[in-house]
Amino acid sequence: MSSTNPPTALADAPHLSTRRLDDLTERVRRASSTTSRDAPGESDALDVFAPATTERIGSVPACDGDDVDAAVERARAAQAEWAETPATERAAVIDRFGDLVTDHREELLDVLQLETGKSRRTAVEELFDVPTGCTYLADEAPDALAEDRRQGAFPGLATATVTYDPVGVVGVISPWNYPLTLSMADALPALAAGNAVVCKPDEKTPYGALLLSELLEVAGLPDDLFQMVTGEGATVGPALIDAVDYVAFTGSTETGRTVAERAGRNLIDCSLELGGNNPLVVLSDADVDEAARGAVDACFSNAGQLCLSAERMYVEESAYEPFLAAFVRETEDLTLGTGYDYDADLGSLIDADQLARVRSHVDEAREDGATVETGGRHRPDVAPYCYEPTVLTGVEPDATVACEETFGPVVVVTPVPDAAAAVEAANDSPYGLNASVWTADRERGAAVAREIDCGTVNVNDGFIATWGAVDAPMGGFGDSGLGRRHGPEGIRRYTESRTVGVSRVGPLGFPDRIPTDWFVRGAFAATSLGRKASRSVRRLKDRIGL
Repeated sequence: MSSTNPPTALADAPHLSTRRLDDLTERVRRASSTTSRDAPGESDALDVFAPATTERIGSVPACDGDDVDAAVERARAAQAEWAETPATERAAVIDRFGDLVTDHREELLDVLQLETGKSRRTAVEELFDVPTGCTYLADEAPDALAEDRRQGAFPGLATATVTYDPVGVVGVISPWNYPLTLSMADALPALAAGNAVVCKPDEKTPYGALLLSELLEVAGLPDDLFQMVTGEGATVGPALIDAVDYVAFTGSTETGRTVAERAGRNLIDCSLELGGNNPLVVLSDADVDEAARGAVDACFSNAGQLCLSAERMYVEESAYEPFLAAFVRETEDLTLGTGYDYDADLGSLIDADQLARVRSHVDEAREDGATVETGGRHRPDVAPYCYEPTVLTGVEPDATVACEETFGPVVVVTPVPDAAAAVEAANDSPYGLNASVWTADRERGAAVAREIDCGTVNVNDGFIATWGAVDAPMGGFGDSGLGRRHGPEGIRRYTESRTVGVSRVGPLGFPDRIPTDWFVRGAFAATSLGRKASRSVRRLKDRIGL
């Protein structure tokens, strides 16, 4: 595994400066600026570090509960008028924002690399997702939010109409691994639905979200509608959940349970994208070279710090040896580096804690007899937290690396006798976020995919086929979360539906001028005829393939 340029950080960023980061920090408004509290001092700040060098690149306010309450209050005041703004006008603001993200891509890429340590190739993949999502919302959000005519209680006598109203203020708690994509994938549909948003980015990666908040303002989003609060999750998170009307959280399963519990006590809804231990299945008829190339992306994108990454591979025995050889070869061709260029495939892990987690999972497996086919080394010569992409075989099924999310560039490859065994092994997990199936027979692949208990399953791709399908819902089963982002479901999650029923004939109870027993017999006779007619229509549709 080769490395590229030596570590870089703020001084080498082509489109950034300390002054620019300080300007972004000023976008976080403290409650102390509008109350009698003393102005925040050094103890009220959180330092931010560059993973590529561990150098301090700046600091952001350590907000507290008062700051959160003030941000939500400002957002709530702005939301009422925004909710009355036509959905097409709201969508136009998001559309302009997508253009601005594209126009400012070089600065955004620099910020993204600086605060995450990821390679520029990975940064481009992340950034590209934002304007793509904007296009979908601009095209589809107005229709998803339009009044919906439904069948009334008595056809011809009553109508039913469903309306979709914004919930109010949405709290978005976004993670460090994809700070641009995962903040906007939750915030933008909330805004499109007529809500205000208060965003709490991870304290390790605040600057990208702050820059996006600036671009939203330039795009024409009304003042105060999108608020930023920075700080420790243990302080800001609970205060945010207690103050808002809906919570969108992306993070660990352990923290997600706490978020859901608190949201439940407040009787507000939430969506949670949580942990995963994602399976990848290679069937016997797969093109092993193509599958190996795809598996490298599926396993090692963003140095494995991707909720959708494959961490467990199950390969039918007849394809196991040739696939493993091709996969190891492709893995060893990967390059490591953190430069502001496109030379490196993989960048750094986020910090010392994440490095320690990866090392412990690999070391434990090795001590229990697993084989390291390639990788398995910390690479401080590349960056302080860089770790080689690692392929393990001979791992015990109950090993930590086989059961829990490593969230790093590590994958376990295991032979299985047949497709049924692969599916059984894939489903032997409390997690159910993403999966991947590789085969030359796409119909067979789709059939196998339907047997895997995950919210998204890709055939002959690692994760882009489903994540990139922004018109389709994305989310997890089991311990991988609740709710869905993307598609109409990802927009309507931020609304309260209201059904308006209108009678055309007055009260729909027992009529006054007809004997009750006559009416009851007639009503049941009409119901029976209606059910028979419905069955006839269903049979006709089945015959003609509708």
